[in-house]
Amino acid sequence: MTACALFAGLLFSPVSSLAENPSTSSFKVLAGKQGGFNVTVVQNLIDKGDKAVSKGDLVEARKSYDKARDVSNQLLSFYRGLSGAFRGLDARIPREMDSKGRMTLQLLAKVNLRLAALFRKQNQPEVAVPLLIEVVKLVTPAKKEGQKAYQSLLELGFVETPYAGAARNLK
Repeated sequence: MTACALFAGLLFSPVSSLAENPSTSSFKVLAGKQGGFNVTVVQNLIDKGDKAVSKGDLVEARKSYDKARDVSNQLLSFYRGLSGAFRGLDARIPREMDSKGRMTLQLLAKVNLRLAALFRKQNQPEVAVPLLIEVVKLVTPAKKEGQKAYQSLLELGFVETPYAGAARNLK
């Protein structure tokens, strides 16, 4: 009888449930603006590189831009992988990953243009060419970044045919 009373007491005692979770926002460490792993971090790295360029510190700028490229490429790979894994199962997840992937592509194009300009400034146009071609492929010549990249290739003499669609969009 005492065992039953003890069991009943334990059963109805106010014990916190194992299903209760503390705020999940404290676990979202990768969503942070400073030390996370997301598009905001990429933008922060680009901004850091821009500040270094404005100070004339091209070595530090290149480090920041290279890191921004690395993080962008990793994010793109992960977003694409998750998007593909959930395709056909839950449309919301591929939509989210595709949206994040598009934002990351824009930032990758942006950082590639910055790096290419840096290499041109350092009289290394041959190093800028692959970055510029990547921009054209990433965002297409129909977008402003793609047109800027192609225009740079034209200025460098890598291509000779001007892109007619760019004249009205670059002004």
